[in-house]
Amino acid sequence: MSDTPRDARSAARRGGPEQPRKFLVIVDTTPECRAAIRFATRRAQHTRGRVTLLCVARPGDFQQWRGVEEIMRDEAHAEAEALAFAAAGDVNSLSGLIPEIVLMHGRTAECLAELVDNDPDISILVLAAGTSKEGPGPLVTGFAGQSAGTNPIPVTIVPGSLSDAEIDALA
Repeated sequence: MSDTPRDARSAARRGGPEQPRKFLVIVDTTPECRAAIRFATRRAQHTRGRVTLLCVARPGDFQQWRGVEEIMRDEAHAEAEALAFAAAGDVNSLSGLIPEIVLMHGRTAECLAELVDNDPDISILVLAAGTSKEGPGPLVTGFAGQSAGTNPIPVTIVPGSLSDAEIDALA
């Protein structure tokens, strides 16, 4: 049986006990993101793992003038950076851990795929499901839906309605 790129990534992810597992959280402005951060932080704390925070600066749709496009890109970057550092502060205050922050530009799904492909230490993606009438959210829908069988890493979905105490007990 030949070693396909997916097989090679899977073997690298099995690393061994000397490599701490990385729990990846996609940081955004949704209320349920806080639940994903808390769960990943507590799991990392209990398993001597690490937390990786991915924050994506989405590209603007304004392409008329290059100067305006650059300003919009800079603003999106600054907003994503502030969001990531706030989440990092939450991780640190909960656990004393210093998370890895990854800031990327583009579409969330594409950035996530690129990060997971390039970092074999990422062993699990932690998402939280929204509680609104619109459903669990686009990330949860995407990862639990049609692409669920092709994800290169396991995905944990935390109910967004859990209290901090409930998350701590589960993690």
